[in-house]
Amino acid sequence: MIKYKLFCKNCTLKFDSWFASSNEYERLKKKKLLTCHKCNSVKVEKTIMAPQLINSKSKTSENFNMEKHHKIKKTIIGYQKFIKDNFKYVGDNFAYEARSIHYNSKKKSRGIYGSASNEDLKELKEEGIDAQMIPWIDENEN
Repeated sequence: MIKYKLFCKNCTLKFDSWFASSNEYERLKKKKLLTCHKCNSVKVEKTIMAPQLINSKSKTSENFNMEKHHKIKKTIIGYQKFIKDNFKYVGDNFAYEARSIHYNSKKKSRGIYGSASNEDLKELKEEGIDAQMIPWIDENEN
């Protein structure tokens, strides 16, 4: 497969199109089967393009990005383990429980975690209740 940037000489539209090969492009062009999807003109030409070469540097960069991704994921999983071991899970009741702890002076302050909507978090912040959103990786994710 090859992707060409095409240009309509009639309406000046630029667009991308995929072809099985460069010969396929030439065959379609010769039979006047290449048309502009905006104005239906057959005056469609390839634009000048720079080829995208895959070299060892791009693979190294890709490997570096994957290593970085795995390192970040490992860090997040470590934080999750700490949170699970040291805080109480309250599920979808996070906003309610946070308010309960904040406003009830008889309740001892303890760490909790759970789910809350962006709106809930905004309201908690407006009430002076410290709550943070953190990235969470589901255990079922690879």
